[in-house]
Amino acid sequence: MNPYKKLATTLDNRMSGHAASAITGLPAELGTMTAGGLKLDRFKHEIADYYVADWMAKLHLPAFTLGGSVTGLTSGSGAVTGQGAFAFGESVVEDVRLEFQHGLKSGDRVLAIPINDGNDAVIICKVVK
Repeated sequence: MNPYKKLATTLDNRMSGHAASAITGLPAELGTMTAGGLKLDRFKHEIADYYVADWMAKLHLPAFTLGGSVTGLTSGSGAVTGQGAFAFGESVVEDVRLEFQHGLKSGDRVLAIPINDGNDAVIICKVVK
């Protein structure tokens, strides 16, 4: 047998093993929201008491215009009502909290990380196709 081929095969097997062990440190998996909690694809029991990630972000809003109506404003001595366009300038809002826990419904697919030997899970986000 070609010694170089044997060396290449041995290196390939060892690298595959190292790559597999590196990935096992990232246990995220897909699950489905149910009426009673969370059902992970690779865990046979439903998790009733799960956690949901809480995200803080900086929101960048571009300049935009919205059409709408105005009522209840006064100008001088008279009321101002009617249709109009409302122009908003570009802005940045700090510390915006992204809370999607209340938007999760039965049947929604989610990405979760099992914790505590699979007894609990942290939902990272909703997954859509």
